Amino acid sequence: MTHQLTRDQARRLVVRAQLLDADRPGDVVEVAEQLTYVKIDPTATIAPCEHTVLWSRIGWSYEPGQLTKAVEMDRLLFEFDGAFRPISLLPLMQPTMRQWPRRDSTRQWLEANAGFRADVLARLRAEGALLAADIPDTAQVSRPPDGWSGSNQVPIMLDFLMRKGEVAIVGREGRHRRWDLAERVYPQDLPEYPEYEAKELLRLRTLQAAGIAKEGDRWWNAVGKAGDPASVEGSRWRFRVDPEAIAALEEDDGGRVAFLNPYDGMLYDRPRLEEIFEFKYVLEQFKPKPQRRYGFFAHPILMGDRFVGMLDAEVDKDREALRVNAVHEFLPFEAEEAEMVRAEISELGEWLGLTVIEAR
Repeated sequence: MTHQLTRDQARRLVVRAQLLDADRPGDVVEVAEQLTYVKIDPTATIAPCEHTVLWSRIGWSYEPGQLTKAVEMDRLLFEFDGAFRPISLLPLMQPTMRQWPRRDSTRQWLEANAGFRADVLARLRAEGALLAADIPDTAQVSRPPDGWSGSNQVPIMLDFLMRKGEVAIVGREGRHRRWDLAERVYPQDLPEYPEYEAKELLRLRTLQAAGIAKEGDRWWNAVGKAGDPASVEGSRWRFRVDPEAIAALEEDDGGRVAFLNPYDGMLYDRPRLEEIFEFKYVLEQFKPKPQRRYGFFAHPILMGDRFVGMLDAEVDKDREALRVNAVHEFLPFEAEEAEMVRAEISELGEWLGLTVIEAR
C-alpha cells in the first residue's frame, strides 16, 4: 500500500517527528530517544547547538545541567561521533562498531600502531578516565594533519577506538572530552542483535525521527525499506513513512514558533527542506560578510509547519544582553504572527537570563 499524502500532511509528519509541534516533550532523554541524536557544536552566537536544540523542543524548563546529568550520571545518553545519543541506540550500533573499520587505510594505520593502541588502553585501564592531553603519543606511524586533527595522534587513536567500541567518552571538562574503557562506561546488560537485524531497527528509528524520508536516499536519511511507501502531491519523489505517524496526524495539537540552530537535525536534509517545505536553506557562516543576506549564524524561524523567516541574534557579552540584529520575514508577518515571534524571542532571552535589545 502506498500512502497518498498532501504536502501539508508531509510537513506535519516532519514537524511532529522532530518534536516541534505544540505538544512539547518533557525532558532531555525523551528528545534524544525520538530524534536519535542531539548534535554537539560549540558555535554559540546564542548558545551551543546541543542546548538550543533541546531548548527549541522542551522550552523554558530546559537547563544545561539536565543534559550533563543524563550523560554523566544517569548514563541514559552517550556521546558518539559528535552527538549525544540515547543508550537504547547503542545495541543497534554495536554490531557495526565491531566490524569497524572497513576502509583499508584506517585498518592499516591501526595495525601499524598496535603498540600505541595497547599503550592507550593500558593507561586508561590503570588510571581511569583521562583527557587526551593526559595520554602520551607513542604512535609508530603518524597521520598528517587534515584540518580537523593536528599532529598529536592520541585524539585520532581515541576516536578510532570509540568507533570500534573499545573506549567511550565518559564526560567533558569544558569542551574537552574525558575518555575511559567502554566496558566501564556502557551498560553491560544491553540486548544483542545480529548485524542485519540491528541495521533494520536502526533504519526504522531513523524513519521515525525523520517523519518522512526519500526512498533510496543513501546519504541524508538512510531508511532503506523501513515503514511504508508514500507519495506526496506535487512531488516526483518516492518516500518512506511510518504508518503509525500517519495515524497520529488526526491527534494534531497544532503548531508553534521555533527558532532552529543552523546545525539542528531538522535542517540536515536540505533537498527534503526544499521539496516538502519549499525552503531553500543556505548556512551563511562561511560566506564573506558582503555576501550574507540573513546573517553569520541566523536561525531559521519555523511557524507551525512552514519556515517564515530568519532570526539574526547574538549574545552581547559586553552588555549582558541578547541582541536582535534583525528578524527577516520571507513574507510580511500578520500582527498575530509578529507577536508570536516577539514572544518567542522574549522566552529565549529569559532562558538565557539576558535582557533582549534590538540593534540600532
